[in-house]
Amino acid sequence: MNIPSLAILIVEDQVALAENLFEFFEDTHYELDFAADGLTALHLLATNDYDVIVLDIMLPGLSGYEICRRVRQDLKKNTPIIMVTAKGTLPDKEEGFGVGADDYLVKPFDLRELQLRIEALSRRQFANDSVKKVGSLSFDPGRLMLRYGDIASVELSGIAAKIIESLFDAYPKYLSHEVLCEQIWGSPDIETQTLRTHIYNLRQILQKSLGFNFVKTMHGRGYRLQTPEESGNTE
Repeated sequence: MNIPSLAILIVEDQVALAENLFEFFEDTHYELDFAADGLTALHLLATNDYDVIVLDIMLPGLSGYEICRRVRQDLKKNTPIIMVTAKGTLPDKEEGFGVGADDYLVKPFDLRELQLRIEALSRRQFANDSVKKVGSLSFDPGRLMLRYGDIASVELSGIAAKIIESLFDAYPKYLSHEVLCEQIWGSPDIETQTLRTHIYNLRQILQKSLGFNFVKTMHGRGYRLQTPEESGNTE
């Protein structure tokens, strides 16, 4: 079976680490580009499409946080982004996820782990362009558009879109932390706080854009989709 190549952009100012990455991935199904600073990275991202972006935070010119923000807000791209950095505190991770990162890997890390995370993020979903509907909510996987009746809509990206799609598919049942992580990252062994941070960011987006939070916490169990009709909010 022919395995399609994956286009990866490595944004890293440590030349030695970048060289290690290129050497590790050179015999696999990857096509790698490299940027050593933020401005070069933005130029490449504006002119090329990638399957995954491996992004350092502390860079010359523009930080990884700013690059991630611009990719999501200015370039309007949903390309999966893995932040790789020595900044490993919870506030650092919260900031990374807050600007649109899909995954976060703290240096030093095993190159095989990075490969597994790249594979998980780049794994293609089964082709499904049909709009999913639950009550007054609808989600279009092809356009990544979540709509609340005729009231409002919001375009999601990255992990947020994957969470919503998973909850739509499971409705009316809930998904446990392990199952949701398996569906999103390809592994159930993801830190609880990582998923919680993504859920928090998604709820902020939903509340701001649609005026209602559709993700319900099932305490001690997981998460499920909650429609406005179920909550009594039908305005």
